[in-house]
Parts: sequence; C-alpha cells; structure tokens
Amino acid sequence: MIIREIQEQDNKAIEDVIRTCLKEYGGDRAGLAWEDPLLGSLSEVYRGNKSRYWVAEHHGRIVGGCGIGPMDKLEDVCELQKMYCLQEARGTGIAHKLMNTALEFAQTCYEQCYLETLSNMEAANRFYQKYNFVKLSKPLGDTGHFSCDIWYLKDLQRS
Repeated sequence: MIIREIQEQDNKAIEDVIRTCLKEYGGDRAGLAWEDPLLGSLSEVYRGNKSRYWVAEHHGRIVGGCGIGPMDKLEDVCELQKMYCLQEARGTGIAHKLMNTALEFAQTCYEQCYLETLSNMEAANRFYQKYNFVKLSKPLGDTGHFSCDIWYLKDLQRS
C-alpha cells in the first residue's frame, strides 16, 4: 500500500470510500460529510498551502484517505478531516500510516488538531485516543457536522 497526495482522478474513488464507510455506521444523513457538496472534488478542496488530503492506494485501488484542513476563526488549529478506510484496509496498518502522514504535515502549520466523529465508530475512537487525542465535552467551532457526537483535540507540540 502506498500513501500519496490526492489527485484529480482520485475524487470519485475517495468519495465512494467515504460514502461506503458512512453507510456502514449509519452516517448517511444530515449533519455529516454525507451531505458535503464538495465531497466529489477533494483534490480541489485540499489545494491550499495549509491543507492536504492523502489517499491510500493498494494495487491501483483507493482504499482509504484522510485530510488536514484549517478551522474557521482558529488560526493555530487544524481539523483532521474525512479519515476513512474500507473494511478490507482495516487492521493492515494503513490507518496508522495515514494518521502519521497527516500529523506530520499538521505539525508544520498548526499547534493543535481537532476532529469530530460518531460514538458508534468505536474502533475509530480507540484509534484516536491511541494518538493522544483528548475527548472534549462540546464541539470546537462550527464545522457544519452537527450530527457528530464526539469531539477530540490533540496538542501537536507534545506528540
């Protein structure tokens, strides 16, 4: 498996990965990435100098991805965004490679990293806690993902 920055030709494949994972956890509803109008154009969304999106490719097929993007009105805080892996990629170490790639980039631009998820994504929650993300009691800012019910923050300077 290789991790690389997203390219335009990856847009449809990573959208399919994200939608497949969201359906798996009942996330095909309002207030989640499911309704993001830019979900099919992530290569354009993550072109900024303080944002990136990476895909995991296995035998020419996209099986996962994750991104780092800025938080509105919080200059030193980024958000870990749209981190999903297909079932076949779970348990292979690919999520760790994606996370390490994302955090390494985030440390060059930000002091903290925020993320939002669902409580029923239990394995994902354990995974984030292994990376020293600390659970918050409420969301940090307004990302538009009002259906998320778990929020985390990580200090990037004490990784």
